[in-house]
Amino acid sequence: MFRTLFYRLPVKWRYTVRRTVFYPFDLIEGLTGKRPPMVPPKGMIFTGSGNFLEQGETFLEYFTKYGQLEPQHRVLDIGSGIGRMAVPLTSFLIEGSYEGFDVVERGVKWCQQQISTRYSNFNFTYYPLHNDLYTESGESALQFKFPYADNEFDFVFLTSVFTHMLPEEVEHYMHEINRVLKPGGRVLATFFLLTDKSVEAMANSEFNFSHNNGHYSLMDEKVKAANVAFSEHFFQKNLIDEANFRLIHLLPGTWSNRPDGHDFQDIVVAEKVK
Repeated sequence: MFRTLFYRLPVKWRYTVRRTVFYPFDLIEGLTGKRPPMVPPKGMIFTGSGNFLEQGETFLEYFTKYGQLEPQHRVLDIGSGIGRMAVPLTSFLIEGSYEGFDVVERGVKWCQQQISTRYSNFNFTYYPLHNDLYTESGESALQFKFPYADNEFDFVFLTSVFTHMLPEEVEHYMHEINRVLKPGGRVLATFFLLTDKSVEAMANSEFNFSHNNGHYSLMDEKVKAANVAFSEHFFQKNLIDEANFRLIHLLPGTWSNRPDGHDFQDIVVAEKVK
């Protein structure tokens, strides 16, 4: 119920509500100096929940174990948010470099001020793309060409990005990811995938995609980008095979109450076909 009411608010109000709710906590942390310099105030965080630093460290383990990320790699973070994934990478990409972009300007500015000023090999860019969960205006993601050269990156990742995009947008992004990845490079992305096991488990979950649109389903028809789940067939055919990838890992999430879940969302690792 609370999630539905929150999504009904205009975009700017959602940010205001979060800042207001966490203002006392952030004020105390600021006055006592208990918040590390590369950790944003809770009222500014608009990507996910949980412990900011622990989440980043957990995904760094996924990047290295499943994505084969190495310290000398050139990395692209699509949907860099407010630096949750970038912070742990600052101590890992010693010889490498990082590019991140996001549609939320306040997050990009915070990362530029708090991370890029300390690590010159980390660059953050704002692109005004429309998404009805995060932005009220901007260019369509369908027309957005990534501003990077062909075969530029060793590793690309997206955490909780494709869960907020519609099918045609995700298809376009997967082709762009393939273009900017080096042959044999890997992409790690999180999804909500409607497999036989997750659909069965979802029947007993509060996190439910009740608005079926064929090859994808929505949690909220009013805010289409709030949470989007894709059918297993569409995922394999349109996002892996037709985008010229080979599926390497599919780690189920706990979102549907599956007992064999890893992180909250499903984690997918695919390799660009050489």
